[in-house]
Amino acid sequence: MRLVSIIASLEIATGVGIAMFWLLFLSVGIAPTHPPPGYFAFEYSFVLSDIALSLALLIAATLLFQGRPLGRDLSLTCAGGLVFLGLVDFGFNVRNGIYTNDLVDGVLAAGINLWCLGLGIFIVISISGIERVK
Repeated sequence: MRLVSIIASLEIATGVGIAMFWLLFLSVGIAPTHPPPGYFAFEYSFVLSDIALSLALLIAATLLFQGRPLGRDLSLTCAGGLVFLGLVDFGFNVRNGIYTNDLVDGVLAAGINLWCLGLGIFIVISISGIERVK
């Protein structure tokens, strides 16, 4: 599988994952067992930006699969969004004991944060080497 196809596949999985998180969060109310004060206000502040990131990831992946130059550019933009999201979540989680209050919640939160940071960095490093065709 070509590198571009791997990136596009990971973008689709992440875009769908973000959308599924919000679907579950808003419908069945997934949340940590013992959320800290301000948890819901913090989470709800990301609904719009996360949905925009989810859609952008899906569009970027589609464009990459089609071999369109805009796919590379949009992928880099999404990578920045993923790194930002991972760092903001990490900062909140550390300050509010999300990683340490409950083992399952902590592992899940850490996994999500590492995925966002890791994928964002992977996209930047990988796709930066791919020449943009006009």
